[in-house]
Amino acid sequence: MTDTPNTTAWGTRPRLLDLFCCAGGAAVGYHRAGFDVVGVDINPQPNYPFEFHQGDALDYLVSHGLEFDAIHASPPCQGYLNLGAVNRALGRDYDHPDLIAATRDLLRQAGKPYVIENVQDARPQLINPVRICGTGLTMPIRRHRLFESNIALEGIGCAHNRFTERKYWTGWRPNGERRLSTVVQVYGNAGGREHWAEAMGIDWATHKEIAEAIPPAFTEHIGRQLITQIDMRAAS
Repeated sequence: MTDTPNTTAWGTRPRLLDLFCCAGGAAVGYHRAGFDVVGVDINPQPNYPFEFHQGDALDYLVSHGLEFDAIHASPPCQGYLNLGAVNRALGRDYDHPDLIAATRDLLRQAGKPYVIENVQDARPQLINPVRICGTGLTMPIRRHRLFESNIALEGIGCAHNRFTERKYWTGWRPNGERRLSTVVQVYGNAGGREHWAEAMGIDWATHKEIAEAIPPAFTEHIGRQLITQIDMRAAS
């Protein structure tokens, strides 16, 4: 992937609104694809690398969505994870919000090209999403993310067999033993954190932020498709 940003057919960088932005993994990918990015999150994000506004993402969308050429949203994923179902079965209710449908409704009202990103377990909540796997982008991570859009998108298939050497420590210890994995394990209590930044392509964030992030390579791939759609709309 190149870090050289694209421009639209008219020679100017379009603007993308990055909702539920966290530390900016998605934002950097969109920036590399050619967008000027503005992020919004309910929590402070001191490591976010672009213009940032703290506040409710959906309120900001209602007030400012029409000011942007495209909109990306990553509603909280915790409620869709298999682990969430396990926790609920054990009587642990963390009351994670379910915001995908509400976000979609407001994105449709804005009428802009949009992308909703979430984890693989959120597939029932998403409409015709495409999937991107890190291994398909030659990254040593089996990180699957889904992307719904109101434009036609192409995903990136898995290439798990690309990585065969077991050289990364994993936090998965079913019998208490330490094991080696063929890919970097990036999640809350995984081992091998010294490899996370390079594997994910994120060197400005904390380990906690990296664990929750979208690799920039994913949204660079998505962003280039959005740029093409914006060019086509402008030309017509």
